[in-house]
Amino acid sequence: MSQRNNREGTIPPGRRRPNYPMHRLKRVDRPTTRIEPDKLERPDEREHGFARVMRGAFGPGPQREMARFVPKYPLGASFARLTAAMGEHLDGDIAPQKAPLPDDPALVTEHVRSLGYFLKADIVGICELPPWAVYSHDITGNAIELPHRYAIVLVVDQDYDTMAGSTGDDWISGTQSFIGYSNAALMSCVMADYIRRLGYPARAHNAAGYQVVVPPLLMLAGIGEMSRAGIVLNPFLGMRFKASVVTTDLPLVPDKPVDFGLQAFCETCLKCAVECDSGAIPKGGKVWQNGYESWRFDAGKCSKFRVANPHGSACGRCIKVCPFNKPAGWTHDAVRWMIRHTPFLGRTIARADDLLGYGKAEEQYRWWFDLEDVDGTLQVPGSRPNQSTD
Repeated sequence: MSQRNNREGTIPPGRRRPNYPMHRLKRVDRPTTRIEPDKLERPDEREHGFARVMRGAFGPGPQREMARFVPKYPLGASFARLTAAMGEHLDGDIAPQKAPLPDDPALVTEHVRSLGYFLKADIVGICELPPWAVYSHDITGNAIELPHRYAIVLVVDQDYDTMAGSTGDDWISGTQSFIGYSNAALMSCVMADYIRRLGYPARAHNAAGYQVVVPPLLMLAGIGEMSRAGIVLNPFLGMRFKASVVTTDLPLVPDKPVDFGLQAFCETCLKCAVECDSGAIPKGGKVWQNGYESWRFDAGKCSKFRVANPHGSACGRCIKVCPFNKPAGWTHDAVRWMIRHTPFLGRTIARADDLLGYGKAEEQYRWWFDLEDVDGTLQVPGSRPNQSTD
């Protein structure tokens, strides 16, 4: 079998071609967000922002809107329904005998990574699964026991062109989330089922049902760094992605975290905080909270706004305006180089981003119709008085 060339050099025989040059990034022994594992307790999914909205913690308006904030846009409803149906395929029976795999975790790891790319993941990362990244209870209150050793993280782009045409907080926003959620869910369910057929335990974690906390796994698996917006950011996709996870005991070799200068850049950029509709993204410095040293993102404000947004379905404004939300190309690669090597210029880069018009909707990329489902009837948004969201 011959080697294939790509812009980064050669790909050894049998390897799948990754979409982004992740191997160029600096690898470090621990995430750039400081973590104190001995102070971390397993989180309860019932304390997640959306779970609090569901039980009325932010008032009856957001509670009422919770059930429809993605389905009120018809394409969002299609994705949400099909994603939920994958809940039946998160786990399953394990083959009674192990398959005759190579006795080399490195080879098995590359096989699994290549499978992720075969399934059309944009980025695949692997890490050990720490106990503190497993929920104590799921959203219905059931206790969770997940003794798996490894986590395979699958990342899916939400589509740059659609994001370019959107404001980030309009009617396509919820659907953009679910194009990522649904594709990532399919990949993780297929991968988990395949690993179980090899004779090893495996469970998929996706929008149909999570038992793990995804952000720390994204950092540990070398996908990205934690941003000011409370979302893990990848240097090639920005925050414009969704992720699913497969946990397993299949012997694997973990990746290392990455450091591309984001912590210093986010200290000075502030563009997401300035542009945030809900005021959930802070403009101050980092603080210690729940065992992590990071910016104090207000998940409650974010969740309340996303479910009650009267001018769209959900919200991804921070994703839209982030200077990392750029396609591949030498000019944008040059800016990424500057961010990595001169992160203290974050505010200057953000101002240049504004002057060049990034973060604004580009009408030539707009392909969708604005529609809202109101009591089973599709209407043009704004044709009825806005309901109270208090």
